[in-house]
Amino acid sequence: MSDRPLTAGEKALWQKFVESVEPLDRNRLKRVQSLPVAKKLRNIAGPITAEDFGGQAAKSVPLREQKPVPTRHGLDGGWDRRLAKGMIQADVTVDLHGYTLSSAHGRLDSALELSIAAGHRAILLITGKARSEEERRRAGGRGAIRSAISDWLAASRHASHIAAVRRAHPRHGGAGALYIILRRRR
Repeated sequence: MSDRPLTAGEKALWQKFVESVEPLDRNRLKRVQSLPVAKKLRNIAGPITAEDFGGQAAKSVPLREQKPVPTRHGLDGGWDRRLAKGMIQADVTVDLHGYTLSSAHGRLDSALELSIAAGHRAILLITGKARSEEERRRAGGRGAIRSAISDWLAASRHASHIAAVRRAHPRHGGAGALYIILRRRR
């Protein structure tokens, strides 16, 4: 959806649509409305803040002072060494060259679904590099698809199956490609 505001006609049409929608499960709606948070939200006028829920708003920290959140990367040293040396053999290669952003997102989602179903462990995802010098500066040296990949993977329905995402070895595409390592099935 674009970032433009809705016109008066679009607002009226949207409101008519919202009023015409009926919940699929009325019992579920009643259960949700009976929750303490939902009762409290119905009484709130204006923007919702942390105080509305009995908490305190988090203190904002300037970006330069923020510390990275420690995370467990999901791979052991053997995997990291093989990835760094380019000694990994991908089970499947997905090339997103020539795709639009929306079609690349769909292709990535279907490739993840098929790879998980097939029990693959390593996917080589070729995204390409930025075409022009201006694109490189704007996107930090990456193309549009490459810039969006991390968000797509984090929000993906398959995120729980992904153990790690690493930059590919130069022989497999370097900055224009990624390894996606999937978790083992238990």
